[in-house]
Amino acid sequence: MTPIAAEWLQKAEEDYAVAQWVAASPTAAFNAICFHCQQCVEKYLKCRLQEAGIPFARTHDLEVLLDTVLPVEPGWAPLRPQLKFLRPFSTETRYPGVSASADDAREVMQICTGMRRTMRDSMGLG
Repeated sequence: MTPIAAEWLQKAEEDYAVAQWVAASPTAAFNAICFHCQQCVEKYLKCRLQEAGIPFARTHDLEVLLDTVLPVEPGWAPLRPQLKFLRPFSTETRYPGVSASADDAREVMQICTGMRRTMRDSMGLG
């Protein structure tokens, strides 16, 4: 793995660890869980793009990143609906007016865990 791809991977894993830690905490921090899950998935997409040597836009839009990675990971196409669901958790829930619920946090954590597994398996990371 290239050094920059490895950095993306490390940062993705940090976001996943934070999401798990916050989810296990007695404090209801649903926005934080959803944000870190979205960030984990975003960074896995960027890791794969970096490893493939494919330039990508500086964006939080997971669907744009998916479209960019599909030539090397066509099996990731079915992830689109889940990526679309994660969209508001990158920025919208970081500000007043929109908040994640307990149900959102549970669903996003499940999505993130499944996508992380799919992406790691596809990249040979087990």
